[in-house]
Parts: sequence; C-alpha cells; structure tokens
Amino acid sequence: MVAVNRLALVSGLALVVAVALVASGVEPRDRITWWMEVAPVLIAAPILALTYRRYPLTHLLYVLIALHALVLIYGGAYTYAHVPLGFWLQDLLGTMRNPYDKIGHFMQGFVPALIAREILVRGYYVNGRAMLHFLCVCIALAISAFYELIEWWAGLAMGQDAHEFLGTQGDTWDTQSDMFWALLGAITALLLLSRLHDRQLRAMGVLKESE
Repeated sequence: MVAVNRLALVSGLALVVAVALVASGVEPRDRITWWMEVAPVLIAAPILALTYRRYPLTHLLYVLIALHALVLIYGGAYTYAHVPLGFWLQDLLGTMRNPYDKIGHFMQGFVPALIAREILVRGYYVNGRAMLHFLCVCIALAISAFYELIEWWAGLAMGQDAHEFLGTQGDTWDTQSDMFWALLGAITALLLLSRLHDRQLRAMGVLKESE
C-alpha cells in the first residue's frame, strides 16, 4: 500500500512540475536566464527517476523537492527580479526591491537540509542528533556557497548578459543575504519537520522505533 501511495504521489507531483516547466518555457522573460534557473530541475528529475526504485525517498521529501522545483520554475519564467508574487510582497512588506529571490534561497537551504538529513540518517553516517543537524546545516550552506560561485562564474563569463540571472537588484550584500536566507531555511526545516521526517523514515523501515 505504501508503494502504491508513493507512486501515485510521485506521479502526480511529476505531472504538476512538468506542466509548470513547459508552460514557463513558452515565452519566458529571458530565454538564457530561464535555462539557467530551471537547470537544477532538469538535472534533478532524471536522478530522482533513476533512483526511485532502489532508493525511494520519503513522501515529505518528494513534496518538498517538487515545491522547490516550482519556485525555481516560477522564478525562471519571469526572472527573479520581476516575479509578480515578489512585487506583491514588496508592496506588502515595504521593501526596496523584489524579494522573491530570497524565497528561492530560503528553499535552497530548507530542502537540501532535509535531503542531507535523510541520506545521513539512512546510512547511519552520524551518531547523535546534535551532530546530525549541525552537518545538515553545513551541507545546506555549502550548497548555497557553491551556487553563489556559479553566479560569480556566470557573471565573469557573460558580463552584462548575466544581470537577470544574478538578480542582485543593486544590493551590495546580495551574496551574503542569499546565504543567510539559506541558513534560515535549513534551520527552519530541521526545527519544524524533523519529527515528521522521522515518522516517515520509521514507516519505511529505515529507522528503528527507538531512534
């Protein structure tokens, strides 16, 4: 029954993401930026498909990965500095810039932290919850830092053409604030979802009841 439910869930999520991806690629604001923003989705999708049978993830992770994909796709369609939801948040919060990219970087910490947690827990690589969560935050921050390096390399290679992809909007401290939001995302995910994550891991039989 669990396998059937998981298949239905994953199939439904894959369909939603695929439809969103195709729709976003019809007339994106900037084609090159769209390719760069949705690249993680295009890379992750075949990996998840190939590992589905021999290394299925928890329902929680599949849902969060799909949600993260939708955030990236939405940002890619409009470019992060011009996302309509971001303009609405800008008016609501009274910010000086479109803050949608911070949602993206929050998710960049939120989802990878739980992916790292699942891999570390299932492989019994770490002893102790404190060390487990410390490493999950470190891994999420490492991913965030590497993404900032990618943005730097894109800026060097493309010059002004990378402006939409970088989405700094004139913020001198954009790189640092991006990583801070990833840090907040990682901590928030671990605080809010660790117990639910453990329950799903136990249901899969990869975590003992006493752990």
